[in-house]
Amino acid sequence: MSYGIKLVVGLIGTGILCIFIGGLSKSISTGFAGFEGGAPFMIIAIIVCGMAVYDFWDECVRKK
Repeated sequence: MSYGIKLVVGLIGTGILCIFIGGLSKSISTGFAGFEGGAPFMIIAIIVCGMAVYDFWDECVRKK
């Protein structure tokens, strides 16, 4: 796959994943669980999004 296609598809996929995980975290934190109940999931969501962004950078952006 060419560099440009990998970059665009990876960026779209990583963006959709982070938006979904962020929305899910916001929904849990503002809903029945409240901030205290949603905080552990929020921390996990931040770590997962960070790993997804690092994987995008490692696979698509960094020149090997």
